[in-house]
This record gives sequence, C-alpha cells and structure tokens, in this order.
Amino acid sequence: MPALLTDLDTAVNTLLARVDGPVHLALPLGIGKPNALVNALYHRMATDPSRPLRILTALSLEKPAGASELERHFLAPLVARVFGDYPDLAYVKAARAQALPAHIELREFFVKTADYLGNDAAQQGFICSNYSLAVRDMLAQGANVLAQAVAVRREAGGRRRYSLSGNPDLTADFVDQCRTLGQPLLVVAVLNEQLPFMPGTAEVGEDFFDLIVDAPEGHHALFAPPNPAVSKADYAIGLHAASLLPDGGTLQIGIGSLGDAIAQALLLRERRNGEFRALIDTLGRAAPLAGRHTGRFEQGLYGCSEMFANGLLQLLDAGLIRRRVYPDLALQRLANAGRLPAAPSLAAVQALLADGALAPQLTPAALAHWQHLGLLHPALRLDGDRLHCEGLSCANDVNLLPAGMLGAAWRGTVAMHGGFFLGPRAFYQRLRDMSDGELADIAMTRIAFVNELYDSPGAPEALKRAQRRDARFINTTMKMTLLGAASSDALADGRVVSGVGGQYNFVAQAHALAGARSVLALRATHDNAAGLQSNLVWSHANCTIPRHLRDLVVTEYGVADLRGATDAECVQRLLCIADSRFQQGLMHEAQAHGKLAPDWQLPEAARHNTPEALKALLRPAREAGALPDFPFGTDLDDDELRIVRALKKLKHASHHPLELLQLALASLGPQRAVPAAYLQRLGLDDARSLKDVVLRRLLAANL
Repeated sequence: MPALLTDLDTAVNTLLARVDGPVHLALPLGIGKPNALVNALYHRMATDPSRPLRILTALSLEKPAGASELERHFLAPLVARVFGDYPDLAYVKAARAQALPAHIELREFFVKTADYLGNDAAQQGFICSNYSLAVRDMLAQGANVLAQAVAVRREAGGRRRYSLSGNPDLTADFVDQCRTLGQPLLVVAVLNEQLPFMPGTAEVGEDFFDLIVDAPEGHHALFAPPNPAVSKADYAIGLHAASLLPDGGTLQIGIGSLGDAIAQALLLRERRNGEFRALIDTLGRAAPLAGRHTGRFEQGLYGCSEMFANGLLQLLDAGLIRRRVYPDLALQRLANAGRLPAAPSLAAVQALLADGALAPQLTPAALAHWQHLGLLHPALRLDGDRLHCEGLSCANDVNLLPAGMLGAAWRGTVAMHGGFFLGPRAFYQRLRDMSDGELADIAMTRIAFVNELYDSPGAPEALKRAQRRDARFINTTMKMTLLGAASSDALADGRVVSGVGGQYNFVAQAHALAGARSVLALRATHDNAAGLQSNLVWSHANCTIPRHLRDLVVTEYGVADLRGATDAECVQRLLCIADSRFQQGLMHEAQAHGKLAPDWQLPEAARHNTPEALKALLRPAREAGALPDFPFGTDLDDDELRIVRALKKLKHASHHPLELLQLALASLGPQRAVPAAYLQRLGLDDARSLKDVVLRRLLAANL
C-alpha cells in the first residue's frame, strides 16, 4: 500500500530517501504536473549539488506576464482573476532566465510555442520525439521518479477513488513499461481536487502509486488559458476543414483559435446549413474541390484526438460528437454495418450468431465476456446445461434466450477518446459539473491507443481500424513547400518552435486507414518584424512531414488535394490557395526548377486571394453573428477586449516603422478621451515621461 503524506516537506524527504543518487523526474505534460511538490523538490535540490536533478517532461506552462511595461500593467489583474492561486513552476522561471543550477537540467520533447527560440539551454536540452515514442525516450533518459497531479473522489467511509484526470496519456504506459523491464520507478501522486475526475480508463487503483501526497498546497487552480479570438483567416480555414468531414466519420483537432474555428464551422453546418453551404460555395471558387461534405449530421461524429480540447467538448455538448464506438470488434463491425440495435436485443443476439461472434452454447468465459459488454444480464448464471436469471430459466442455447436474460444497455461504449486535456476555466468547470452518465461518453486514455494503430492494452489494431471510420485528422503547420512537405516544429536554422507532438502519428494513420485523410492547415501568410511572408514556400530546411505523405492542405483561400498527385499538380494546387501577393514569385521559382511548365498560368478565380477579398466574402456571415470573435465565450470583459485590440495594433506597428509613423501622425490631432479606468489599468493615469505621454496618445488613437 502507498504511503499517505500530508505535507510537502515530508514528501520531499521521503522521495529523496527512497531514490539513491541522481533524481530523474518524469512529469506529465500540461496540467498533469504537481507544481507544488515539484517546486518544493526543486528548491531543496537546487541547494545540494551532490544530488543532480534531471527533469523530463513537455509543455511546462507559465502564467502570462507581458513583454512590455504596458502589457504587464494590463495583464496583472486579468491573470489574478483567471489563474487564481495557480503556482508557476520554479524550474520554468530559472530555465527561461537560463539560470538553472549546473547540477539541474531540463529536457523536454514539446515546448510552449516560440517561447524558447533565443534560449540556448532549452534548445540544447530539447528531445525530438513523436508523442507516441515519448515514453520510450524518457525511459532512455533514465527516469526513476514519476510525479503527477491526480484527481480524487472522497466517498463515504473514508474510501478514496483516484483518476489520472486529463493526463493518462503517457503515465499508464510509463508505469507498465518500467515494471515490465524491472526498471526502478517511484510513482508519486499529488492530489488536486480542482482536477475533473475522469472515470473509466483514466481511473486507477490506490496500488498504482508508491506515495500519495494530500497537502493543502496541492489543491490549487488549474492552468486555464482564455479562449483566443478567432480571426477571419481562421474562420475561412475552419469552414473549408468542416466541409471535408463525412457524416459518421472520426474527428481529431487541436487547441487554439483554429480548433475553435473548425468546431464553430461544424456547428454552423449543423444548425444553419443553408448559410454554411453558401459560404463553402463562395470560398471554394479559387480552388474547386469535388466531394465536399456539406450536409447535416444524421449519424454524428466520433472524436479520437490526442488533445481533448474545448472545441471538441462544445461539439460533444451540442450532440455532433455522438457516434458511439464499442470495445469489441464484433459489435463494432455490426455497428458499422448498421446492424447493431441501440440496446441489447434478441435481434442483436441473432446478428452475432450469424457472424459467428457468438456460439449457441455459452461457456463460463463467453458468459462473462458478453455480460461485461452488456449483451447479457449481469445476474445471468450458468448451472450445468441450464441458464438462470431472476426467476427465468432455459437450456444453455442462446437461440432460446428470453428477453429478460438480456442486459439493459451496451457497456464500455464512448463517443470521445482523448489522451490529455487543456482548456479555459469554463472547460474544466463543465467537466466537473458533468454527471457520471455524461462523463461516461468521454474516455481519457493512453496515447498509445489514440496516436497509433498497432495493438495497445485492451485495443487490438483491428478494433481501432473499425472504430476510426472515415477519419479526418486535422493539424496545423507553419510552412508548406510547393512539393508538399510540411514544417510544423522548427525554423529553417534548426531552432525548435514547439515540437513534433503527435502530428506525424496522425498523418501516418491517415495513410494507413481506409477512407481516412490527413488535413494540414496553415494561414497563407505571416507578418512579423521581418515583414509579410508567405507560408507556402518553394523549399524549407526543416521537415516535419515528408512530401511522400502529402494529402489535404487547407489555407484561408481553399483546399489542395495532393494525395496521388504528380509534382506538377501538387505545385499547381498549392499555388491556387496561396496569397496572391506571392503567387507569381512562387510560380516562377517552380518553373525555374523544372517542376512546372513554363506556359502554365494561374486560373483567373485563384488570382484574387487577398485579405481584403476574404474580408468581403465573410462580412455577411460575420454581421449575421454566424462567425463571432469568441464563439465559445471569453474570460475577458468588454473593456479588456477593447484594450487588447488597441494593444495588438500598437504591438504590430512596433515591428513596422511605416505603420508606427502613421499611427503617430494620427495621434497628433486633438486627443481623444480615454476612460480613466483604462489609463489606470495600463499605468498611464499619471503620464509624466515623454514615453508615457506618447503611449497615452497612441492608445487614445487606437481604441
């Protein structure tokens, strides 16, 4: 039985006493980290060079602080309100400042996007690994302690139940592999009552852990990034992506504005179908694509995504994610064929008999199997050659079963599989408020199940293939070459922006599954201090997805189907969804390298791919409320949103001298009134320095 500890100092003492020599600490990604314990351990070990510490993890989250004094003033009350008592990780602060002690090292396989581009230590400590191989690679790094924040349910009589909550993704496989290999591993749970209790595959027994820490500091708020605003480009991409998903199919999407855009587009397709069809007709003119799916959802969708994001929860609550999958191949095949009744019935028995999945005579093992799946009544028992159940009796022949010997409902069916979750405050609260019946629709499980097709515990490959019907795996990328290679994790010079994560896993699945497609989405351009650049390029030095795995590519200007295409067709189709300001240059480059005929010309319909044209196309839907800035709400109030918009304009202008000059000139006229609360919020209420006076005028001009 695990030791139960109630204070952090004792927990740290016990951990250090049980592990000899260096501590190689494995932590879940995202909200699964037990921050309070990790900080206590870090502070203790930072002062003791005789005990090296290696931290192995991914996605170490930190509350936003702001890059400028203006941003810091604005963010302080917002962060206090949204993040509450969430404690930042001490090792993140040190790593960001490149001030980790010499005997402490941080090794991550996924980092917060673009946060460590200029951090040599973080770049050197990065482990390039597919999500599904992270367990293998962390074990190779010598992990000997695994610490995780764990949800708890306190029941009558002092009994406790434990759940890995939003992070069963790697933990179960990690523990299994260590125990199989005989590799020493101390498993530490830190209870956090703020974590939603996810039942089913995420629930574990008390004996899963070696130490359980129930300290007050562990029950802190979860990291809850507010919903981002959805831009016009994101909505156009989301609408295109939503038209690629067949009814009855399988969906994977990620977090952020693009994930929200896709979810909102799917809701629009279901609830305001005429408007959706009209938008697709309009947006699809630049790159016509046969076989789009624009009808309402009769069968619904099944969600299978490494990240269970807020957009997927919205689709689940709206009833779009409702196609249930079964934990048994025979049942799943019947369901796929439309031959499985909604509840156990004599017709289901006959269908299983006809398929050879059920033998006429039940053995004890078969009886237990079909009771576990819900086909047979839990009280049914086999006595010799007779079956008995609550006053009913018949010979052991399933052809003779009376309806009273059948179960009431199928068991173990779900509509959503996920590996981890991360979302805004409302997302966590909704999960905490769900009934057991609602939670049963969601199975948080191992990443080996979600991200791969090969056999994993309790899920043979054949079952996964049957469940993942007509899958659409939608992921984002940063750069796409005209020959179909994608760069999603690093810059051309090798510096890591984020990590591969599970993207390669899903792209490979799309090519291995019948009827599946990979969808890589990207905005056609990006604008930063280096100026406006195309994200569709001739070549790029970093490659996340090789060109031989090219499939569907989506920008705000359309969809390019690259599967089975020649190199020339690939170039042509991508040029049709590129920003028109870059099309000619890209076309000439492809022609210079012999990949495009010298006389090929862009179709007329593809020559107007501009932000202005896109804005005009989407304006009616925006004005009708079909494409709101925050489709699933926001933690910011109206005043904060107003300030944010102004600050974004100023930040963008700071990277573009001409734009900044124009803003400065516009601010020289009569000064507009600014609410006093805004000035106080930004620390500009007593502007005395020239810098503050200028900022105050610029703010007034941009509100």
